Amino acid sequence: MPKYYEFKIAGYYLYFTSHCVIECMHVHASDRKLTESGSAKFFVRENGDTVLQNSGALNEREIRIIQGFIKQNYQEMYLKWAEYSSEGFYNNQV
Repeated sequence: MPKYYEFKIAGYYLYFTSHCVIECMHVHASDRKLTESGSAKFFVRENGDTVLQNSGALNEREIRIIQGFIKQNYQEMYLKWAEYSSEGFYNNQV
């Protein structure tokens, strides 16, 4: 599971799974198992805004913190995503 960073944000790792790179850029957030099951999932737009598909175990505060982190770091995160996928941002193609 490729992690965007080795550290946690609001107590959660931010990552994607190698088989989910056929979708547009998104971020999973999980504190334990780095799988899609039970994780939160944020689709990332080309301006860094996110669309929450699944909140997983996160509460509203944790979601806001992670959304803010993604907004501030999405361009750097996209470079990691692009190492594995040719898919672009949510509702947009590269």
